[in-house]
Amino acid sequence: MRTTIIIVLNCCFLFVQARQPDLLRYVNTLQGTDSDPKLSYGNTYPTIGLPFGQHFFSPQTGKNGDGWKYQYRAQRIRGFQQVHQCSPWMNDYAVFSLMPVSGKLHVQEDERASTFHHQNELCKPNYYRVKFDNGIQTEISPTERGAHMRFSFPKGEASYVVLDGFLKNASITILPKERKIVGYVRNGLFIPENFKNYFVIQFDRDFKGYGTWTEGGKQIQHDKLEITGEQVGAYLDFGKGTQVQAKIASSYISPEQAQWTLDRELGAHKKLEDTKTAAAAVWNNLLGRVLVEGGTEEERATFYSCLFRANLFSRKFYEIDQQGKPYYFSPYDGKIYSGYMYTDNGFWDTFRAQFPLSNILHPTMQGRYMQSLLDAQEQAGWFPTWSNPGMSGVMLGNHAISILADAWMKGIRTFDPEKALAAYLHEVTGRGFWGGSNGREGWESYFIKGFIPYGKIHETTAKTLEYAYDDFCAYQLAKSVGNEYYAQIFERQMFNYKNVWDPKAGFMRGRLEDGSWVPDFDPIEWGGAFTEGNAWQYTWSVFHDLGGLANLMGGQQAFVSKLDSLFTIHSKFKVGTYGHEIHEMTEMVLANMGQYAHGNQPVQHVAYAYNYAGEPWKTQAQVRKIMGKLYNATEKGFPGDEDQGQMSSWYVISALGLYSVCPGTTQYNIGSPIFRKATITLENGKKFVIDAQGNNTEHVYIQSATLNGKPFDRNWIDYQEIAAGGVLTLKMSDRPNKNRGRLEVDRPFSLTKMKP
Repeated sequence: MRTTIIIVLNCCFLFVQARQPDLLRYVNTLQGTDSDPKLSYGNTYPTIGLPFGQHFFSPQTGKNGDGWKYQYRAQRIRGFQQVHQCSPWMNDYAVFSLMPVSGKLHVQEDERASTFHHQNELCKPNYYRVKFDNGIQTEISPTERGAHMRFSFPKGEASYVVLDGFLKNASITILPKERKIVGYVRNGLFIPENFKNYFVIQFDRDFKGYGTWTEGGKQIQHDKLEITGEQVGAYLDFGKGTQVQAKIASSYISPEQAQWTLDRELGAHKKLEDTKTAAAAVWNNLLGRVLVEGGTEEERATFYSCLFRANLFSRKFYEIDQQGKPYYFSPYDGKIYSGYMYTDNGFWDTFRAQFPLSNILHPTMQGRYMQSLLDAQEQAGWFPTWSNPGMSGVMLGNHAISILADAWMKGIRTFDPEKALAAYLHEVTGRGFWGGSNGREGWESYFIKGFIPYGKIHETTAKTLEYAYDDFCAYQLAKSVGNEYYAQIFERQMFNYKNVWDPKAGFMRGRLEDGSWVPDFDPIEWGGAFTEGNAWQYTWSVFHDLGGLANLMGGQQAFVSKLDSLFTIHSKFKVGTYGHEIHEMTEMVLANMGQYAHGNQPVQHVAYAYNYAGEPWKTQAQVRKIMGKLYNATEKGFPGDEDQGQMSSWYVISALGLYSVCPGTTQYNIGSPIFRKATITLENGKKFVIDAQGNNTEHVYIQSATLNGKPFDRNWIDYQEIAAGGVLTLKMSDRPNKNRGRLEVDRPFSLTKMKP
């Protein structure tokens, strides 16, 4: 009977596979890897992993500790790492690597490195393969908390596998009778004192020899079974010309949990092909939930490569116990808790598109995430702003409230909003010790003066603008639950953006302690009162009140004229307080779209601003131009740092014809979809279809639209209209319809009505 059941289940699995489209063929994990500190085409690495997995893996071309762990132009690979890095600027943690070596034993990272060519490399989310010039082949397939590797060595050559414990402390034990290596590594910048990544590596062949090494490989101790220290590692000898498999799993909780995870995730997989097939099914199921039709092969490759990257971060930081329940080691206080935890995300980047996209695709996960944010706040004393995996305080703003309010307004209500509001008030009326965004820098001046003076504190206008938006989100959450106490606190603060507007200059500007403007203003000068940008870019950072911003400019026509100028003016810049050209400046010039700098986050919503002024056809033209000009699926696939899925999410959601300009509301702007048809299969089983009739590279304008058969002239759609399923039909043309979307009711949410 048991055999019959297994056969039936296998047949069902194969039937589902046969029906499931192979969308993985479009995904190129090398997208964005041709990057360096001076010029970013993504700053990515070829991630081998499952959606939001606790651990990923990657080939390593850079030296240990180099944030650019894989660069497309490199010619040698030093190892295959367990990785967690969400940005090269933040570096990595819990890293170790395996490297196959043939011939003479070499363990130092420079000496063991092997040359390769990209034509001998296959890079997919579920399967990575490379054949070195020396004939060794490495293959890797992932699970959520581990990986399956296979090393094939040339005939007649000695076959070694080298384990590198990375730069900091590691403990390694070789267990020859069990064909295992076990131990832990402890590395990373933002980790608790008791942080350890426990690993277990199970091999399928006996060891012919073994040993350990110290001092980065300078000292090798043959036949030694254990080593603890910094820059240590081990090696295994498998004889000559063999093929060996390695199953790997890691845990932040205990060695026993690492072993349980290996048994749970890889125990049934006898061959790497089993792991590869299972991982492919996971990815194809997710990618298939957003099924696009039409467009070119290149556009589909770009779309699914971006959809892949949009579903990597935030990383799951919880594990599954033997009763099937989630629990986790807290990266904030080093204790063990029941429940869910997520990490590795910088909210300054991702509140804009990555979280609004996940609210459509993954509401269950988002519900768990929101509670984990409150748990993190209790454990750390502050909300995380950029966790990696613990608190860092990098970048600016208090955008955890944006994420919480956005989820709540869209019906994801798994957390206590009163606790969220109390935690936010604590956040914005104090300072932590973890950097500029831990608490609120300049909070006293912000509340008393209505702006943050430039001087002792830098990036003050950027902070004033982003704090005002965050306070709007707190106001929204408070009003939705009827808490007038918090609503009154933040109602006035959400208009503080007005206090850094200079009507004479026509831009947002920095102000000094006495209220006067910072002298020698030039809107193309970067830094100073702004963050990784200038006044041209940051002036638009009023997500919640673009109508009010337009009125400061003189009304609708002045607003549109200023928008036009953003895209048509020259791309010159002044380095300002940075003192040198940073890569974001270089990328703006390469984009050649005026002062529009899509390679960084502050300006990424601006193409949709025409919707608020009754000229949606300009939004439609601009977003199509941005997608077509600045994105592709190659190693130069992004116009700047990919940043934990934000750049990818912007493309994915925009390619569907949507965008969330103001998270914290229920609205998504309407843009111009790339594909003839897109079908989103929601978690509840319903389908939302964007049917763009006549769509192609020239037909970028919406002539008319219906939603479920009823006329639809709005420049926005409500989240609940998407979640309910249905069909948004767009009739596309190569000519704009300047009479559609002009009425007040058609315009997206703004606190203030825009004057003519």
